[in-house]
Amino acid sequence: MEGGDRADPVDGESSCDRSRLAGSGHGETADKSADGTGETGAKSGANPTDGTPASPSAVPLDEGAGTDAAANADIDTITFRSMAEDGSARLSTDAGVTDERPDDGDVDLTDPAYYLDREQSELAFQRRVLAEARDETKPLLERVRFLGILTANVDEFVRKRIGGLDRRARTGADERSPAGRTTDQRLTDALSEAGDVLAAQARCYCEEIRPALAANGIDIVDYDALSPAATDAARSTFEESILPTLTPLTFDPAHPFPFISNQSLSLAVLTRRECDDGVTFSRIKIPRNRERFVSVDSESTFVRLEDVVRSNLDLLFPDVAIVDTALFRVTRNADVSRADEADDMVEATESILDRRRFGNVVRLEIEPDAPAEIVDILTRELDLTDRHVFSLPGPLEYRDFHRIASLDRPDLSGPDWTPQPHPRLAAAARDESRTLFDAIRANDVLLHHPYHSFEKTVCQFLEQAASDPDVLAIKAAIYRTASDSQVIESLLTAARNGTQVAVMVELAARFDEQNNLEWVERLEAEGIHVAYGTIGYKTHSKAALVVRDEADGVGLYSHIGTGNYHSETAKAYEDLGLLTADPAIGRDLVRLFNYYTGQTLHGDYEALLVAPVELRDRLRAVIRAEAKRARAGEAARLIVKVNRLEDPTLIRELYRASMAGVEIECLVRGICRLRPGVDGISETITVHSIVGRFLEHSRIVYARDGGSGRYYVGSADWMQRNLDDRIETLIPIEARPLRDRLDAILETLLADERNRWVMQSDGSYEPVPAGDDPVDAHAIFMERAMRNARRADENSADT
Repeated sequence: MEGGDRADPVDGESSCDRSRLAGSGHGETADKSADGTGETGAKSGANPTDGTPASPSAVPLDEGAGTDAAANADIDTITFRSMAEDGSARLSTDAGVTDERPDDGDVDLTDPAYYLDREQSELAFQRRVLAEARDETKPLLERVRFLGILTANVDEFVRKRIGGLDRRARTGADERSPAGRTTDQRLTDALSEAGDVLAAQARCYCEEIRPALAANGIDIVDYDALSPAATDAARSTFEESILPTLTPLTFDPAHPFPFISNQSLSLAVLTRRECDDGVTFSRIKIPRNRERFVSVDSESTFVRLEDVVRSNLDLLFPDVAIVDTALFRVTRNADVSRADEADDMVEATESILDRRRFGNVVRLEIEPDAPAEIVDILTRELDLTDRHVFSLPGPLEYRDFHRIASLDRPDLSGPDWTPQPHPRLAAAARDESRTLFDAIRANDVLLHHPYHSFEKTVCQFLEQAASDPDVLAIKAAIYRTASDSQVIESLLTAARNGTQVAVMVELAARFDEQNNLEWVERLEAEGIHVAYGTIGYKTHSKAALVVRDEADGVGLYSHIGTGNYHSETAKAYEDLGLLTADPAIGRDLVRLFNYYTGQTLHGDYEALLVAPVELRDRLRAVIRAEAKRARAGEAARLIVKVNRLEDPTLIRELYRASMAGVEIECLVRGICRLRPGVDGISETITVHSIVGRFLEHSRIVYARDGGSGRYYVGSADWMQRNLDDRIETLIPIEARPLRDRLDAILETLLADERNRWVMQSDGSYEPVPAGDDPVDAHAIFMERAMRNARRADENSADT
């Protein structure tokens, strides 16, 4: 099934029900408008006369204004009625689901041939990231930015995945993956494929990016190409501000081999004394606190810092001859686990940081013309084999290229994006007689970041709660947050104002442990009760609860999201969030936070689907219900949007559903171990991947459910660790306008022709062919957010 054969998305109830496969017979038309009034015609995304699909620009992405006719209406009159206090308006979460497992017949769905290895799939994703850097239709500095993203991604892959495989291989582990491969086979292939990706990155920089920069007046030059005046200036800069920061560490009988920190850029130097035939090895760490790109001649001409250091070694080694040099970089294993039996989780986390710092080296990146003596010393002392050595031309480290990507060159950059306020929350903020709580109590609010501003929605929600004298308590679960977190500052303010505050900070959030430890210290210093995580599980759910004293009783205001409470990543990551006063959701969060601070993990949630309690079983039941409908001859469809699709149990359920005839669309940004399009197994499954300006991070599950439609959003990927070893939450979205909006988001992504790739049965990906005016989902979402914000401003000015 080719991704380019998709029709444009339509709105309303039929949008996610409408098959885009010829001859499927799923083409029901909408019988409700986007605002749930039951009116049709002009309010439908379909053509009012013939029912043909609307263009992607017509999908109902407006907040509080599904139609042009409604644009001037009061914003609250075009949103939906809130749930009944007793939850009677809630869709039954049990209706239509089944635990009945179909017979697989003669098919063995555990056959390794039906699964991809995780490493293979993840590196395929990195190739898609590299394709962004190579795409000449994208702004040049945006392409430079993707070089840095790729380096960061592959670094993490090497530290976590290759590190884990290397550790298990060293212990002689003889386990096999679902794809039937041994640990050593997976390690060898992962190292080889990662090396190929990085070699392609180096070629991209040397042959495409660097010449393109030069053609546009941005020169990254070699030191020996500098003019005499520029050389003198660079040498003076070295003497004054670089030389004092350098510390050469020598390796000889009197000095042990120096410790080489993770991912640091280093220069290996071989020197010889005049009276000595032998050579001495020294290591110089290229300082991270100096600019990687040194300006010379002009503000747009640069020489790399390591070249400046290498070309002025005579000042660092004045009495010896410089024999040879080589730039190199090492990566250390980060696959270390927290000892859950430890008496103190803070101490256990600090121990992880120490062990990670001194983890085994699992990769050596080095220049291709490095002398054999340097390579031999490094591989011997770091206990590496040839397969761990990556010989790469170019800078080796591209994360520092943000300096180049951030140059003030609008002609080489994409359009700036400023996340917009949500119209309903902005209207409440302008009205002195109303609060955000009034707006949320009237109607739930669906947030879509980075199109909606995180600061002007989630942060504003918590800021108001912190200063509101009627707020009795605030509770929050923090997985990752910014180093200058507005969220944490609001919690601190609330505590100072006498509000009861409880915070769950997950200390085991990989690579954010140190930041989280520092926040724990600040929170506890203000007398805030802090839970450090849960023994045996990692807390990955993202939720906050505000308890407020109101005239009609205690109100529970909840925020549940797919992304972290992190203002910086919220500008680049696509995520969803729900602000709601639904009492059932609030009661569920009370139970969940009591587990964080207590001991009992409840299993009787009213609205939330919680892992590891029941989430896997509920997802399996939803899939089986669609399969049952398909076997009965009914139209059946599933859409699964996740970051990773890895869990073998759920993959088998999707295979069974496909064998039953369910149309299945998977939007999987990264790892996908499922093989689509396999005859007799997954013929009706299509896997898409969106890679573009923003990192797709939200998780959405849609099931047709006989035409009524089920929608869930939450924190969990379809991975074994998320479903069995983490605290995750998924929440049903039940209000029609919000469901319509999710419907439109999914269909717009499935129609994308600029950022979408389609997975082949062998695990490779092909870009979707672009038309003359290609659909760009990210651009559509940005335009809609700006239009909605303008409408809200106009309505405010009119009143």
